[in-house]
Amino acid sequence: MGVINVTPDSFSDPGKFFDCREAVRAAFKMTEDGADILDIGGESTRPGSEPVPLEEELRRVLPVIREIRKHSKIPISIDTYKSGVARAALDEGADIVNDISGLRFDPEMPSLAARYGVPVILMHIKGTPRDMQKDPVYDALIPEIMDYLRESIRIAAKAGVAGDRIIIDPGIGFGKTYDHNLDILKNLNIFTGLEKPLLIGVSRKAFIGHILGGLPPDERLEGTLAAAAIAVMNGANIVRAHDVKETVRAVRVADAIKRGRV
Repeated sequence: MGVINVTPDSFSDPGKFFDCREAVRAAFKMTEDGADILDIGGESTRPGSEPVPLEEELRRVLPVIREIRKHSKIPISIDTYKSGVARAALDEGADIVNDISGLRFDPEMPSLAARYGVPVILMHIKGTPRDMQKDPVYDALIPEIMDYLRESIRIAAKAGVAGDRIIIDPGIGFGKTYDHNLDILKNLNIFTGLEKPLLIGVSRKAFIGHILGGLPPDERLEGTLAAAAIAVMNGANIVRAHDVKETVRAVRVADAIKRGRV
């Protein structure tokens, strides 16, 4: 899953794809480099970020989705927790809803996903992007995340989302300390017990920079590839990445080793 942040303030590539033409160019390059899905987002959800008005989020993402869809049939994921943004994006040709709140922030999102019949990615988050990294505390990290995801699955099912349309994401970096992120990746296979495809987003995350002595996001490639490969070995089915070509190569090798065949 190639990441395209149509924002001026994302943590990893601030403003790089804020121009529609640059975002579309990046989308085509990611497709050439082996992306299977493009994840388009118009609101930064980095720690401490503020919400973006619906109209502004639409202004950012819709032209990009529209232009990609004119030239490519690659599946497009809309990274939003707002049902209004998701609806407009799906009408323009998006195929997947990627909701960082696991269907918790907008009560209209579950029924929307069910009505459109699209896959929905349910992520775990503790708090909101504005406050999620302010001393996140858990009594039991993995069980609490599992319970949250089970409840999100229940919410989706109750709204009418088909079971085979649900993907889960434990939410690396979303209300977790550095140690929490390591614990999740080490025990990622536990989440396969929910019997849903498992997405993981480790690309350029702060915990990698922390491990490597404080490196900035644009110097975290090697650490990202190591984390992505381990995630695949431990059960991840989808890897969300900024550096698509390199990540495709790394996870292809990890997957071949895991399967014992190419």
